[in-house]
Amino acid sequence: MKFAFFDEKPYDRASFEPYAQQYGIELRFFETKLNEHTASLAQGCDGVCVFVNDIVNAAVIDRLVQAGVKLVALRCAGYNNVDLGYAFGKIHVVHVPAYSPYAVAEHAMAMLLTSIRRIHKAYNRTREFNFSLNGLTGFDLHGKTVGVVGTGRIGRVFIDICKGFGMNILAYDKFPAPDVDFPYVTLEELMQKSDIISLHCPLTAETHHLVDAQAIQDMKKGVVLLNTSRGALIDAEALLEGIKSRKVGAACLDVYEEESDIFFEDFSGHIVEDDTLARLITMPNVLVTSHQAFLTQEALGNIAETTFKNIIEFFENGRSNNELCYRCGRVETCKKHRQDKCF
Repeated sequence: MKFAFFDEKPYDRASFEPYAQQYGIELRFFETKLNEHTASLAQGCDGVCVFVNDIVNAAVIDRLVQAGVKLVALRCAGYNNVDLGYAFGKIHVVHVPAYSPYAVAEHAMAMLLTSIRRIHKAYNRTREFNFSLNGLTGFDLHGKTVGVVGTGRIGRVFIDICKGFGMNILAYDKFPAPDVDFPYVTLEELMQKSDIISLHCPLTAETHHLVDAQAIQDMKKGVVLLNTSRGALIDAEALLEGIKSRKVGAACLDVYEEESDIFFEDFSGHIVEDDTLARLITMPNVLVTSHQAFLTQEALGNIAETTFKNIIEFFENGRSNNELCYRCGRVETCKKHRQDKCF
């Protein structure tokens, strides 16, 4: 069995190659991302393995089908880069619904603590033997209200972490989880009452620009925004205006709306042409990491293991438990019980 592996990084090879040898699958690694111009690289392969910034739109799907590809194996949880409706009846799509909710939730908390306690600024100062405390005053998390948008595995782990700090929890989810020990409120109430808002929901047409100019206007003055999910949940231009007007007290971003051609690459010797991102990074109250919340040894191992299990399940049984629904776009909330393959 042969798979074309797009957007390959050194840490991908380290985690995927041992499983490839174990299962007898040949991986053809490509540093380039999957798009209309690179889809032909999958010619003669049984499937492709893709990541968050690979493009799997209608044109790419047609080219993959023509190349004989039968399966798109996402090595991530999100699937907003795949046209699932167009894929139906043409090509099967599987994903990794859970690799390490702790990795992402812990990174969100790490960014929050770094931001509000000015740890990154203190680190830079002491490296230059500047031990002044001026401008490093933060605030306690204890007693603050955190609004968590999305209460899947990652959102609930983040809530547990926040509880350990003595924070008050408000949660919103279109599909509330049963038997939880935290209150669900409307999205409007969450926006209005939260001191800190953390996003842990998928990117869909409904959640695109969930945080826009109006939402920011409704928030508390000085609100701290965290996003470790998908960049387009936040309107970057609106966020920039919210920071400039002092409405947003701080922003911690592991993802960015237009990250696909920037994140995961080294642009330290180049001029970044994205003016919005450049301005955000210059803001003293904005912390940006390059989509690294998932990047732990445990998560990488789980991603590789689940990806290969998905592949083996599909080619042995004709279906996988982690195949996405081509109608509702999910696995967990799909009302159809998977007694048989979709097509």
